[in-house]
Amino acid sequence: MRRRGEAPGCPVPSPPAPAPPAPPHPPPAPAGGSTWTTTPPPPWPLRRPRPCGMPCTRPGATPAAPTLQANNMVIHTACRHFLESRARPGASRGTPHIVTSSVEHDSIRLPLEQLVKESLAEATFVAVSPRSGRAEVDDVLTAIRPTTCLVSIMLANNETGVIMPVTELSQHVHALNQRRVAEGLPRILVHTDAAQMIGKGRVDVQELGVDYLTIVGHKFYGPRIGALYVRGPSTTTPLHPMLFGGGQERSFRPGTENTPMIAGLGQAAELVSKNWEAYETHMRDVRDYLEARLEASFGKQRIHLNSHFTGSKRLCNTSNFSILGPGLQGRRVLSRCKMLLASVGAACHSEKGDRPSAILLSCGIPYEVAQNALRLSVGRDTTRADVDLVVQDLVQAVVQLDQDQAP
Repeated sequence: MRRRGEAPGCPVPSPPAPAPPAPPHPPPAPAGGSTWTTTPPPPWPLRRPRPCGMPCTRPGATPAAPTLQANNMVIHTACRHFLESRARPGASRGTPHIVTSSVEHDSIRLPLEQLVKESLAEATFVAVSPRSGRAEVDDVLTAIRPTTCLVSIMLANNETGVIMPVTELSQHVHALNQRRVAEGLPRILVHTDAAQMIGKGRVDVQELGVDYLTIVGHKFYGPRIGALYVRGPSTTTPLHPMLFGGGQERSFRPGTENTPMIAGLGQAAELVSKNWEAYETHMRDVRDYLEARLEASFGKQRIHLNSHFTGSKRLCNTSNFSILGPGLQGRRVLSRCKMLLASVGAACHSEKGDRPSAILLSCGIPYEVAQNALRLSVGRDTTRADVDLVVQDLVQAVVQLDQDQAP
């Protein structure tokens, strides 16, 4: 959320504090072959910069544009690996099958829908539990078929902030893979899109147990670039290029390196590695204060917290809520705000007008409640004073709309 007059894309209502000065050659982010972790990594020798802003100190991080290219590359690799593994004499070819959730980012959902449309793959979109807001492990495992080649579940949802049980899921898939090998079935690869989680909590690929993990820089105050973590590219884990025409990055993702972006992402990742616990504590405190002020100002009966689910953990910075009442659709409320600029859902769905978020509907939020949804995210520099201004702005906006509807 930001005040009117601030530059677009500012993640907090108050101007961000200047970042600490970067060293002449900032060390790259820990995005490589053993661990991508938000705890400080051990020292590793520097390697050459990665294209597309992808820093790396260890083998295993492959360059990609934020989210879109990384996620498409995983899907492309999984399908191709499946077809190659079924090309052996005597093996039935079949169609690659991918399991994902009903609340994934469009960079997962739309490529899968296109592959299904072209009869190049089959996909199962597992519904999240309306009780927990999560894609439950048992439901994902039930969707697996003999032809399943990939399970892709986001680490945290971008609209509700709910954190998915990726570690538990990976453990079950790895156990299942051992049985599948004995049965001559293809290995199931595991991918998580960690775009929303990095910078807001602990992320360690060793603990998660995934084969692929998507990293997006601007979600943790870095440049708008990203990375794809791969556990042992083309050795332990398959990786196939989508682009051709250059030999950079061992031809996995050819293209001329963008050195300033590489340095920026590396510096942002280093700050996260050193400070994530302090960031998380601060953002959770301010987010909880925001929700308490909303309930105090409007009354608990008039605020529905769409990101509260029984037994589920959520991101420290995200609050998705609805101000209940007729004529209080999210866009109408924001149009009457004098200071607050915010969203009613994901930025990539901003063209959908007053239609409720499909993510919220998938989570069991009633239509009339989802239609009034607002999503506010606090940042590292957001203060309680900022929250007070935002809530005051929302109150006056709702008063105006209520008066407009009065007989």
